[in-house]
Amino acid sequence: MRTQHRDFAEFYGSAADECLRTVVVSIGDQDTAQELVDEAFARAWASWRTVSRHPAPKAWVVRTALNAGISRWRRQRREVSVPDPATAADLPAASGGSASQVDPQIMAALMRLPARQREVVALRLILDLDTARTAEVLGIAPGTVMAHMGRAMAALRLDLQPELRQESRS
Repeated sequence: MRTQHRDFAEFYGSAADECLRTVVVSIGDQDTAQELVDEAFARAWASWRTVSRHPAPKAWVVRTALNAGISRWRRQRREVSVPDPATAADLPAASGGSASQVDPQIMAALMRLPARQREVVALRLILDLDTARTAEVLGIAPGTVMAHMGRAMAALRLDLQPELRQESRS
């Protein structure tokens, strides 16, 4: 039992910030993301024997957190408002090793993407999952992951590099 405690503690220590960043990028709200990730880690602890054998335990935590958010939304039976892109820049500034290490300008651009594209970007770039694993976590086809990633990166390029917008109009 002690080994199980130690294994989970090590996993939590190494994965918590990365999972939180992934969920923040996916949903755009730091406080809600923290609650969802905390809930997901509590569920991971309760099922640690199973989760520890999962091929991608961090992805399991992120998917569980996102599912918990969907369940919460369904229970409340009201739309969750996505923060205005202008307010996404007001998220806490990055500080050494903190969970909110997402540049405010990039966060604002990410919040202008559709939710599924944000999820794909978060899983691929923050958790460093490959296309197949990302598809598995999101329950979509690998080709759909690649399409979302391509569209998201093109939109981010245009959004973050204004000179490209002018060139594409010419």
